[in-house]
Amino acid sequence: MEVKHALKNDLLLKVAKGEAVSRPPVWLMRQAGRFLSEYRAVRKEAGSFRNMIAQPDYAIEVTLQPVDLVGVDAAIIFSDILVIPEAMGLPYQMIPGKGPFFEETIQSERDLDRLHAVQDESNLDHTYQAIEGTIAKLEGRVPLIGFAGAPWTIFSYMVEGSGSKTFSKAKAMLYRNPELSHKLLQKITDATITYLKGQIKAGVHIVQIFDSWAGVLDAEMYAKFAIPYIRQICAAIQEVPKIVFAKGAYFSLVDLASLDCQVLGLDWQMAPEAVAQLAPEKALQGNLDPCQIYADPESVKAATIEMLNRFPKGRHIANLGHGIYPDLPREHVLTFVETVKSFSYL
Repeated sequence: MEVKHALKNDLLLKVAKGEAVSRPPVWLMRQAGRFLSEYRAVRKEAGSFRNMIAQPDYAIEVTLQPVDLVGVDAAIIFSDILVIPEAMGLPYQMIPGKGPFFEETIQSERDLDRLHAVQDESNLDHTYQAIEGTIAKLEGRVPLIGFAGAPWTIFSYMVEGSGSKTFSKAKAMLYRNPELSHKLLQKITDATITYLKGQIKAGVHIVQIFDSWAGVLDAEMYAKFAIPYIRQICAAIQEVPKIVFAKGAYFSLVDLASLDCQVLGLDWQMAPEAVAQLAPEKALQGNLDPCQIYADPESVKAATIEMLNRFPKGRHIANLGHGIYPDLPREHVLTFVETVKSFSYL
């Protein structure tokens, strides 16, 4: 592993650590994506999304694109949350226009027994290689974010077999077989800790835990089947700061505020003022509605400034409230980023 370069732009890490900054840092969830023609060109050359993840040179290239072309204050390694179930022995396909699909799912103890632990040397090596290569090419310009899916979100795909509006099959298992559910969630948690530690060893400066499907559970079920496993991950990862983004989990803000993490990500339906009161010691990330970026640039600028003024001064990492949409106008995205970068706390 190469030695890390000294960071020239460490705004993101300073906010996460509670240090003084002159302006909020900005990055975008799914910032390496189809709204960039350069990304589409690489994907065409690679042949598929899966090939881009599996081949470090492609992953490095698209990880760097938002830094070079959009001017964000952090890169996030190009990968997919579903590399974890695959590394555990549950492969998936990415169906164009439909998303992930698992030919086999976890429905029984026998299925669970076929899964194996994630080891340091595994088919996750391509992610670690991409991280090392990205760190070398960044040369300290901005920090690199690592990430993983939260256990409940990974569980939902491993049981459901694909994306879903309701994840009713995955939720049904929680109710019908809570013991099996907890066993699977623990296996995922153990694998995720190993994976994140591998990313940290490879060089990432901060990690984000994505609970994309938090909002399909209610408060009681989230407290029982999601929070304890995120808590385990946060407790195990002490080497770098942690961001927890639980989309739709407004009902669990008290529990989320109690986690051992430095940053809470907010979706666009969460009020920054309310979260700041519940978690006064944490930095907050978010939370412009991605659809706002469809508006004309002047409206995007005004909405961005309004958002920035709602967050605590010096405790805000500017972002969207979810991942960027592929058909958002590039110039409007640039307006968002440039508006944040021109905002001053001084």
